[in-house]
Amino acid sequence: MTRFLKTMVVLVVVLMLAGLVQNAEAQCKYQHKEKIVIGFSQIGAESAWRAANTESIQAEAKNRAECFELKFSDAQQKQENQIKAIRSFIAQGVDVIAFSPVVESGWEPVLQEAKKAGIPVILSDRAVDVKDESLWVTFMGSDFVEEGRRTAQWLVDNYEKVKKADKKMDEVRIVELVGTVGSAPANDRFTGFRDVLAKYPNFKIIATQSADFTRAGGKQVMEAFLKAHGDKIDVVYGHNDDSALGAIEAIKEAGFKPGKDIIVVSIDAVRGAFEAMLAGELNCTVECSPLLGPQLFDAAEDLVQGKTLPKRIVTNEGVFPSEVAKDVLPTRKY
Repeated sequence: MTRFLKTMVVLVVVLMLAGLVQNAEAQCKYQHKEKIVIGFSQIGAESAWRAANTESIQAEAKNRAECFELKFSDAQQKQENQIKAIRSFIAQGVDVIAFSPVVESGWEPVLQEAKKAGIPVILSDRAVDVKDESLWVTFMGSDFVEEGRRTAQWLVDNYEKVKKADKKMDEVRIVELVGTVGSAPANDRFTGFRDVLAKYPNFKIIATQSADFTRAGGKQVMEAFLKAHGDKIDVVYGHNDDSALGAIEAIKEAGFKPGKDIIVVSIDAVRGAFEAMLAGELNCTVECSPLLGPQLFDAAEDLVQGKTLPKRIVTNEGVFPSEVAKDVLPTRKY
C-alpha cells in the first residue's frame, strides 16, 4: 500500500470515529464532564408490556452511553426487592433514582432516605401513595384512570354493534380481570371503568378478581368465572392485554368464541392484542405505551442540569378497535 493510500485510510477511519462520537454525543441533551449515573428498579417481567418497557429503557441507555451509566435492577414482582435496590442505589451515590413501583403504598421510609441523600426520584409508569410529595420529583407515564374510562366508553358505545344478534341489551354482564392488587394501574383502571359505567346501569360487573397482570393468571381466573357463571358472561374486561389473552384461551377451551360469544376488551395495545383482534378474538385494546426510555433519560438530564420538571408528564395514547388492527399492527414497536 502506498503512503498516500495509507494516509487516506487513516483519514477515513478518523472521520468515521469522529462521526460515531458526534452521533453518540447527539443523543445527549447537554455537555457533561462526567457520566450521569441513573439507578432504575424495574418491577419484573410479568407481561409483554413490561418486557417492552425494559427494552426501551435499556436501549436508550445504550443510545446515550456517552453521558449515562445505567444501573438496572429487576425486582421480580416483589416490593422488598425494589426497596433493597433503591437503598443500594443510595449507597452507591447515583445521581438519579427511577423506578416503577410494584404497589402504591409502603415507600415513605426509603424515599425519605433518598431525599436525605440528595438524590432525586422519578416515578416511571406507576405512582406511589405518600403524604409528602416532595419525595419524588415527577411521575411520567399513562393516565390509568382515563384508560379505564376509555375502555368502558368504547364498550358502551359499541356493544350493540359487536354483540351476537341473540344477546340482549337489557343487562350486559361483565367479568373483570384486575391487575396486581394494590398497584396504581389496577386501582385506577378499576376506578375509571366504573366512572363511566355508573351512567349506564344496564352494564353490570358480576365478578372481579385479580389476574396479577399475567396471561397465566388471566386464564386461571377466567376458568373460575366460566365455572361460576358459564354463558351468563357477556363481556370480559382485562386490566391488561396479557390477562385478556389468557382469558381468551380459557374461553376457547370452554367451547365459546371469544370476541363473539363473549366480548373481550383490554388495555396496553401490545402486538399480541392486535394479533388477537385480527383473529377475531379481541374486540378492542386501549393504548398504554411502554416506550418511556427517551422521556426518562431526558428528564434525568434536565434534573442534573438543575431544571424544574412538571410534577406530572402524561403519555399521549389512543384507542384501537379490531377494525383497525390490520393497518396498525405493522407499525407497532412492542
